[in-house]
Amino acid sequence: MRKWSMQELGRKSVEDFKQADKTPLVVVLDNIRSMHNVGSVFRSADAFLIEKMVLCGYTPRPPHRDIHKTALGATETVTWEYAETTVEAVQSLQNNGYKVYAIEQAEGAVFLHEFNPGNEKIAIVMGNEVEGVSDEVLDICDGCIEIPQLGSKHSLNISVAAGIILWALTEKTIFHQP
Repeated sequence: MRKWSMQELGRKSVEDFKQADKTPLVVVLDNIRSMHNVGSVFRSADAFLIEKMVLCGYTPRPPHRDIHKTALGATETVTWEYAETTVEAVQSLQNNGYKVYAIEQAEGAVFLHEFNPGNEKIAIVMGNEVEGVSDEVLDICDGCIEIPQLGSKHSLNISVAAGIILWALTEKTIFHQP
């Protein structure tokens, strides 16, 4: 067995990425503290051709070397914008026809493997590393999606959770279209 070379992988150029059809999914970051987590989410968003990211509140924004360190150039490919508050971002997305789901352990949450996005335009909100999705934001979301966890810990790092969620939703919307 041998690893594929970079040429064999056939990766998109920045321009090809920008022109490509995107996975119809927006990622909203609700007051994330760590630049490394932000960079990691950018990298996952690039891997799954996500439509865009919305960085809210005190979430660090590019350009910054600590974001770039983990994003590995994804800040140049993934479209992103800033919103002063996550409430503002969620309301704007809803006004533009998106169903917005918090990624959170909450009463009434749907387990990720049971979630069916259908043909809706969807956005997901990833919460702060300590507090999760804020109550104010949770109250206006259209629902919650929960990643089932079987161990003794009750949470995942945001970058890990984002990778799981983005893959699962991409797989459901792109690879299993009716």
